[in-house]
Amino acid sequence: MKNKLDNNNITLAIQKNGRLTKYSIDLLEKAGLVVDTDGQKLYAKCRNFPLDIVFIRDEDIPNLVETGVVDMGIVGRNVIAEINALVDNKLQLNFGYCQLVIAVQKESSISAIRDLKNKNIATSYPRIVTQYFQKMNIPVKIIQLNGSVELSPALNIASAIADLTSTGSTLAISDLRVIETIFKSQAVLISQKVTNNDKRQNLIDNLIFRFKATQNAQKFKYIMMNAPQEKLKQIITIVPGLKSPTVTPLAAKGWVSVQTAIQEDVFWEKVEKLKQIGASGIIALPIEKLIT
Repeated sequence: MKNKLDNNNITLAIQKNGRLTKYSIDLLEKAGLVVDTDGQKLYAKCRNFPLDIVFIRDEDIPNLVETGVVDMGIVGRNVIAEINALVDNKLQLNFGYCQLVIAVQKESSISAIRDLKNKNIATSYPRIVTQYFQKMNIPVKIIQLNGSVELSPALNIASAIADLTSTGSTLAISDLRVIETIFKSQAVLISQKVTNNDKRQNLIDNLIFRFKATQNAQKFKYIMMNAPQEKLKQIITIVPGLKSPTVTPLAAKGWVSVQTAIQEDVFWEKVEKLKQIGASGIIALPIEKLIT
């Protein structure tokens, strides 16, 4: 693989085909990276950063990062935990959310984890599931399956399954109900534990810096408003901004224009308070990058 890529560039491995692929490409684009790919290639180049992207199976990514074949990877925490790869989790990426759950047939008498004592459990994640039940001190027999795990109770292979789900729709279609969540996952950016090449490490740090700026921007909205000057102290208390708001006098006597940032998760709550004290003409805009 390396001989087809530029050895002066750092390499990032992402899932070739799957639910993380589009999100990973979107992350690169939001970070201002222009990637030449049509989605069918095994690797691609970035036009405006010394970065090569390789598209491979997600279960191969942690080992390739650990052994230094690639410099970085985007993969689910569940894959890392199952493989037990010795990698450095650099950044949680806030996409690819899912859970590893224990589920049984809807008509099953099993209602709690303790009811699975000495029962068969089918899963594609034997390591994570084994560790969980050992921690709970519940003896079970793990049956490893690489596909169609949800069919195993109906085929009398197992009394329960441990499977990955994001919405639960597949489990519901298979007439299964969840009795416990044992592992929560999302996509993470990983690299080697130790990098001895300072130049490559600087490029890795630079890329992480861009990703963090993109993530920070998604947490905030930039707002502009007009407000009575006498209410300025109250406004600053409600929306202090990253350090302090920008305040500009308006032509109308006793009025000011205020520009600041509001966290996305409290946006509507803060806007309601601003309206109640007289703010008007409130404009909210997305932030593309935020460097703190």
